[in-house]
Amino acid sequence: MTSSLSRDLVFLILQFLEEEKFKDTVHKLEQESGLFFSVKYFEDLVLNGKWDEVENYLSGFTRVDDNRYSMKIYFEIRKQKYLEALDRKERGTAVDILVKDLKVFASFNEDLFKEITHLLTLENFRENDQLSGYRDTKTARTIMLVELKKLIEANPLFRDKLGFPNIKGSRLRMLINQSLNWQHSLCANPRPNPDIRTLFVDHNCRNFNDPYVQLTASNQLISPAAKSESFLPMGTHGPSAAVQIPLTAWMSSSSTITHPVVSGGGASFGTPLHPAAMTKSLGDFDIMSKTRISGVPDRIMLPGKNPGQIHSSATDELPKTVARTLTQGSVPTSMDFHPIQQTILLVGTHVGDISLWEVSSAEKVVSRNFQVWNIGASSMSLKAALIKDPCVSVKRLLWSPDGALFGVAYSKHIVQLYTYYGSHEIRQHLEIDAHVGSVNDLAFINHSKQISVITCGDDRTIKVWDVATGTKLYTFEGHMDAVHSVCPHSKDNVHFVFSTSVDGKIKAWLYDMMGPRVDYDAPAHSCATMAYSADGKRLFSCGTNKEGESHIVEWNENEGSVRRMYRGFHKRSLGVVQFDTTKNRFLAAGDDYSIKFWDMDNTNLLTTIDAEGGLPASPRIRFNKEGTLLAVSANENRIKILATMDGIMLMRTYESHSLIASRIAPETVTKNGDFRNLEDVKPRLTEEVNPVKNWKLTEISEPSQLRTLRLPARVKTDKISRLIYTNSGNGILALALNAIHLYWKWPRSEVNLSGKATSKVAPQLIQPASGILMTNDLTGAKPEDAVPCFALSKNDSYVMSASGGKISLFNMMTFKTMTTFMDPPPASTYLAFHPQDNNIIAVGMDDSTIHIYNVRIDEAKNKLKGHSKRITGLAFSHVLNILVSSGADAQIIIWSCDRWERQKSTSLHIPSGRTPAAMSDTQVQFHHDQIHFLAVNETQLAIYDSMKLEREKQWVVGESSAPISHATFSCDSQLVYSSFVDGAVRIFNASNLQLRCRIGSSAYLPLDVGSVALYPLVIAAHPQEPNQFAIGLTDGGVHVFEPLESENKWGPPHSPLENGSASNARPVSPIAVSDQHRG
Repeated sequence: MTSSLSRDLVFLILQFLEEEKFKDTVHKLEQESGLFFSVKYFEDLVLNGKWDEVENYLSGFTRVDDNRYSMKIYFEIRKQKYLEALDRKERGTAVDILVKDLKVFASFNEDLFKEITHLLTLENFRENDQLSGYRDTKTARTIMLVELKKLIEANPLFRDKLGFPNIKGSRLRMLINQSLNWQHSLCANPRPNPDIRTLFVDHNCRNFNDPYVQLTASNQLISPAAKSESFLPMGTHGPSAAVQIPLTAWMSSSSTITHPVVSGGGASFGTPLHPAAMTKSLGDFDIMSKTRISGVPDRIMLPGKNPGQIHSSATDELPKTVARTLTQGSVPTSMDFHPIQQTILLVGTHVGDISLWEVSSAEKVVSRNFQVWNIGASSMSLKAALIKDPCVSVKRLLWSPDGALFGVAYSKHIVQLYTYYGSHEIRQHLEIDAHVGSVNDLAFINHSKQISVITCGDDRTIKVWDVATGTKLYTFEGHMDAVHSVCPHSKDNVHFVFSTSVDGKIKAWLYDMMGPRVDYDAPAHSCATMAYSADGKRLFSCGTNKEGESHIVEWNENEGSVRRMYRGFHKRSLGVVQFDTTKNRFLAAGDDYSIKFWDMDNTNLLTTIDAEGGLPASPRIRFNKEGTLLAVSANENRIKILATMDGIMLMRTYESHSLIASRIAPETVTKNGDFRNLEDVKPRLTEEVNPVKNWKLTEISEPSQLRTLRLPARVKTDKISRLIYTNSGNGILALALNAIHLYWKWPRSEVNLSGKATSKVAPQLIQPASGILMTNDLTGAKPEDAVPCFALSKNDSYVMSASGGKISLFNMMTFKTMTTFMDPPPASTYLAFHPQDNNIIAVGMDDSTIHIYNVRIDEAKNKLKGHSKRITGLAFSHVLNILVSSGADAQIIIWSCDRWERQKSTSLHIPSGRTPAAMSDTQVQFHHDQIHFLAVNETQLAIYDSMKLEREKQWVVGESSAPISHATFSCDSQLVYSSFVDGAVRIFNASNLQLRCRIGSSAYLPLDVGSVALYPLVIAAHPQEPNQFAIGLTDGGVHVFEPLESENKWGPPHSPLENGSASNARPVSPIAVSDQHRG
C-alpha cells in the first residue's frame, strides 16, 4: 500500500470512529497520525484549561523549536498556565511552571524571561503595566485562543491539516461491503442471502442444504451505512482484471469526460442498484452499527444456480404461445403492463388514443381520445402546432413503479399524468406543457424524497417535474440533437440519469445542474434506448442508426465500455428497433417481422418467434413484470399477447374477473334496511354509465363455502392485537397482547411450489433452536393501558415493536433483540417507517404527540403536536410526501414531510347516538394510488381524498349492528376487508363501499365456543394475492381465508348496499402546467 493510500485509510478510520462516537480514540489517532488537526477539539481543550492535554495534542503536529510560529504557540499557552497559577495564589505551582515550562524560552529572549520571573515578587501580577488589563481566566483564555488560531493558520506545519477531506458518509463500510460482495461473487454456490458473521476471514457460502441456511434464507445481514444497499453490486457477475473506477469518478467533477468510441475505457457508469432503491422503503440493520437502518431489497437467486447458468430448457421460460389477440383500432406505438396487476395492459397509439386492456378477458376497459385538458393554459407554440397539424401520436406511456399513476408523452409538447383507481377508473391528474416539439420519452423517479417524472424531447433537453404539483425541478442541457430516451437509476443513494439522442450520443447526468458527466458514442452512432435488467445490476442498450444497422449491447459500467455485443441482426432494420429485458436473464427485440431472444450471458441468438405471423417489420414489444406475458404489436391494429405456461395460468386466474366495476348509484344511506336517497349524482363520464344490476349478496355461513386454515401454534398467547403479512408474501407475523410475537412461514413444496402463503398447506411456526421468543420489553409498561404496535422492514429481516414499554428491534432470523429505545413515558402506540428514508420512523405516543425519530442519531428530530388524545394511526404517502395521523380525539391531521408542519385537519363525524369513545381506535391506511386513504373505527368505514381532506365515501354501521373491529384494503385496493365483533367478516368494493360478501362466524369458528367472546380483532391482506386475507382472534388464533378455487373471488361482480351508506367519489380536477412562455 502506498503512503498516499495509507493516508486515505487513516482518514476513513477517523470518519468511522467519529460516526461510531469513539471520541477519545478519534483525537488520539489525529494526534498520533498528525494528518488532521481538529480546531474544534483544540478550542475545547484551551477554553477548559486542560493544558497537559493541549500540549499533548499539539505534540503530534509540531514541537517548540520547529519554527517561530510553533514557539509563539507554546509560549502563549505556558504563559497563560503560569498567570492562572499566580492568580490562584499558587506560587509553588507557578515556580514549577516557570522552571520546567518557561525556562526553555530564556535562551531566545532573556529579558522577557526575567520579566516573567519578576511577577513572582508582586502581590498581584496586574501591577505589571502590560498585565493591568487582565480581567479573569475565562476572558483571558478566549483572547488567547484568537491569537493561537491565527498562529496555527500561519504555521506552515499545519498547512493541509486543518480541513478534513470531503468523503461520502460511511465510506469504509461501503468498501468493506464491496469486498464482501466480490468474495461472494467468487463462491461456487452463492447463496441468495449469505450469512456473513465475521470480517476476519474471507467469506465463503456454506452448503445450501444446511438446514439452518434453509430456515434463515429470507434474511440479509450485510448492509453498509444508512440508505446504502446491502451487497453493493460491482456491475459484473465476477471479478474484473481492470481497476474499478467508482461512480464518484464522474460524480465529483463537473467536467465532461469524452470518449471518441464506445469501446474505449474511462470513467465509470457506476454500479447499479436494485430498482427498489428508487422507491426506498423499509430497511435493514448494519452489522457494524447498533441502530442504523438501511434499505436492503430482496436479492432473488435460485438455490444452487449461478445467475448466468444456462440449461437446456431455456426457451421454455419464454412466452411463445399466442394466448390472446387484442384489436386496438389504431396502430399501437407504446405499451406497458401494470407492475402489480400483471394482466392489465396500457396501450398508446399513433392517433393519440390511450386504452386500458384486461388481457385475460381480451376486454378494453378504458379508452380515451387525445385532447388538451386546458387549452387556455397552453403555450402559444403548442396552440400554433395544433392549428398547423392537429394530428398527435403517443410516443411513450409508462406506469409509475407502484402502479398508482401512469404518464403519457405525446408528439406535440405535452405530457399527461393519470391517476389509476383500479377497475375501469382513471382520472386526469396533471398536464405539463413540457417541451417544444415532440416529447420522446418519460420515466418516473424517486428523488429527494418525492416522486418525480423525467421527460425528454426534440428541443434537446431533459426535464424533471414534481408529480404532485407539476413544478419543474431540473433542466439538463447539453445534447446537440433531439433527445430520444432517458434511463434514470441510482447507486448508493446517488441518483443519476442516462440520456440518448438521435445523433448516437449517450450522456450521464447528476441532479446538480452542472452539465453531463460522461459523453459516449452509441455503437455505430445508433439512436438507442437504454435499460437495466430487472434487478438493476446490468445495463443494456439497443438502437438503430440511419443506415438501418441495429445493435444490442451490454455495457461494462465500471469502464464505460461495451462488455458484449449480441449477434442476430442480419438485415437492415426498418425503423428504430425496440427491446426489453425479463427475468434478469433474457433480452428480446422486435426485428425482421419477428421477436428475437437472447440469453444475457450468450451473445448468440437464442431463438426467434414469429407469433403465428402478421407482425410488422419492427414490432413493439413489452414484457409484464414476471416475464410470463409479452405484448407484441401486430398488423391491422392488433396486439398479440404471448404467454408462458405460468402466464396462461395467470390469465385463467383472472379471466373470470370483470374489471368493469359497479357503476355509481345515487348516494344512499342504509341503516337496518331503511334506504334513503340523499342526492342525485350525475355520472362522471358518459362512457362509464351502466345501470346497476340487482345482484344477490353472497352470504357464506358454511365451511364448505370457502377455504380457511387456522395456523398451528405451540406457544400460548393472548389476544392477537396486531397482524401483518411479510412483504414477500410467504409468511405472517402476529403480535399478541402479552407482548409475544408469532411468525409463520410457508415452505416450498410439491403442493405449494411458490412458497407463498396459502390456505392449502399449513405453514411452519418459526422458532430458532435457542427456543428464544420475540417478546417486547415491558419495562415501565402499564399492561392495562398498553397499545401494542409494530412495523416490519421492507425486506422482512427486522421488526420494530412495542407493547407499552420500550420500542424493541428484533432480528427476524434469530429472534434476538438488536436494541431497545424510547423509554416510556410516554409509551408508543403506533409505528410507521418513512417510505424514502429508512432511518426515519414516525412514532405515535399515548400523550397525543408524534415523534419523528431518527434511528441514525438515536433521537427524535421533531415532535408533532395537534392531537388531544393518544395516536391510533399513521400512514405515509410517498406520492404527496405527507403523513396522515389519526387519534382517539376523532381528529385526522395531514403533516408535510418536508418541514413536518401541520397542513390540514378534520374531525370524523360521530354518528348520532354514539359517544366519542367510539372513535378511540380510528386507524388510517393509504389507497394504492397514494392519494386516497381509508379511515376506520368501530362505527364506520370512510375514504378520504388527502389532497382536499374531504370524505368521498362512507359506510356506517347500523345502530343495532355489531361494531367494526378492524379493516384494511386488499393489496390492489379494489376491496376493503372488515372484521366485526360478532365474528363476521364483510368484504366491500373499495370504489363505492358497496357490500360484496359477508362471511359469518359459523363458516370458520367452532359452534361450541362457550360464553367467551370470540371474534377477530385484526385483519391483514396478502401483499400479492388480492383475494387472500388473514384475521387474528381474541383467543390467540390466526386464520387465513381464500375463496373457493372454482370462484377465485369474493362475491358477485356487483353488489347491492347492505346496512351501510355509499357515496359517490368526485373526480379530481387535473392540474395544467406549462413550461413555455405565453404569447
